[in-house]
Amino acid sequence: MTATPREEDCVLAPLVDRHAAERGQAVFARFDDGGEWTYAELRGQVRETAAGLAALGVRKGAHVAVWLPNGRDALRVWFAINYLGAVCVPVNLAYRGAILAHALKISRVTLIVCHSGLADRLTEVDRAALEAAIVLSGPAPAGLALPCHGAEALRGDPLVLDGLDRRVAPWDLQCLMFTSGTTGPSKAVRSSYLHLYSVCDYPYRMFRPGDRYLVNLPMFHVGGTVAVYAMLIRGASVAIVESFRAAEFWSVVRASGSTIATLLGSMTPLLWTAPERPDDAEQPLRLGFMIPLVVDARAFGKRFGCEIRTLYNMTEVSSPILSDAFPEPLGVCGRPRPGVEARVVDANDVELPAGAVGELMLRVDAPWAFTDGYFGDAEATARLWRNGWLHTGDAFRVDASGAYVFVDRLKDAIRRRGENISSFEVEADVVKHPNVRECAVVGVRDSVGEEEVMAVVVLRDGGAFDPVEMTQFYLRRMPHFMVPRYIRAVEALPLTPTMKIQKHVLRVEGAAGAWDREAAGVQVKRTRLD
Repeated sequence: MTATPREEDCVLAPLVDRHAAERGQAVFARFDDGGEWTYAELRGQVRETAAGLAALGVRKGAHVAVWLPNGRDALRVWFAINYLGAVCVPVNLAYRGAILAHALKISRVTLIVCHSGLADRLTEVDRAALEAAIVLSGPAPAGLALPCHGAEALRGDPLVLDGLDRRVAPWDLQCLMFTSGTTGPSKAVRSSYLHLYSVCDYPYRMFRPGDRYLVNLPMFHVGGTVAVYAMLIRGASVAIVESFRAAEFWSVVRASGSTIATLLGSMTPLLWTAPERPDDAEQPLRLGFMIPLVVDARAFGKRFGCEIRTLYNMTEVSSPILSDAFPEPLGVCGRPRPGVEARVVDANDVELPAGAVGELMLRVDAPWAFTDGYFGDAEATARLWRNGWLHTGDAFRVDASGAYVFVDRLKDAIRRRGENISSFEVEADVVKHPNVRECAVVGVRDSVGEEEVMAVVVLRDGGAFDPVEMTQFYLRRMPHFMVPRYIRAVEALPLTPTMKIQKHVLRVEGAAGAWDREAAGVQVKRTRLD
């Protein structure tokens, strides 16, 4: 029988209170500038921020959006929202235009806490149920047409919290985390405290009390969220930095004393292909999660003096497949952890023999350990949960040893440098260009094996193909990471007899002959927030 953890072991407010009482002067968070918060200071910051939010009417069950870069503000606002029993809705910093409007609408947020460098994007979209904004690090933009508050709104008297109903159960909603759409817009994954706890629990039982997790993945993604919460659960610590920078990675590890890190996507090749140094192994990192496994784990571990593991996860589940130390061969994910059942099945959910490629579906014995569905999207939830199993949309095979090997994505999504990208959403913006009649967007591999976005377009009669101008057009309408790297113009898209686009044909053809903005020297970068 699987025991449900106690509230004080998995729910944020009692976790913060308990650790402040038991290890008040121990460091919980270290920041980019070298500053630190102890557990006692963390609790003080969270309670003061929660009191400020409560003064603005935030109560248990309210949905509050957080649109902030990694750092002190993102940490205290997230924790303060949950401390009140409210639901945190982290928003990708790159969102703008239609995808931002969709996120606001589907999540039903009434308050947003955002960086001043992002707030002007709110003037360009339908703000749905949004009633007010708290703008940090600068003034609110003119024309926002919302009640706006500054940083002072996040400083309140913690005594006001004593009269509020703040208690939440482990199965209550902790956050809505956006994941990419497949054949439709991005979806808001419902994540309970037990779900988040389950993601952080079994995979990270090898952590030690003195460990420090380097959080260089964004805290609006599950990768960043899990790193923070895993260490909170264990009473350990985190080093929170704004983002991953390959040239600075090892110096950050050394300066912050980080012992654990996630190496996601292109991070590993960038570190591996950097010139070797005699002191590569002279650093505190003892454990790295390489996701996916793209470099020989033993060779990487020997060079950098750390243990390497890998795993399979998605926002909807809880690290269901894990490896032992130094897994092999490349591409393997590991085996189902205790409590998880996994099957590789055909289109009718019939289990396939070892070696055959099919969809991975999962179920777990602990209640609430996976998401219960998508907020505001019953149809997508029904597709996710069919026949009592969660369908991942990913193609796998089981090798002769019983290990699960990732093959490809069945769902129409693209994984680029840690971002899950909906081809549906990119296509919706690509066809807004006045010269484009129709298009298909697929993921293709570049010369180092990284997945990149390619748009294959059919031009309108008389329409000119100017990929530089098109790129500038798309930069004004979509997040930087969604802007196609490759653009190819064709006379017609390949279609099935039922008039569906044969995207597999485009993937096989790859980027050969396509215009490449990187080769053309056209820069597409994320907005840096000071």
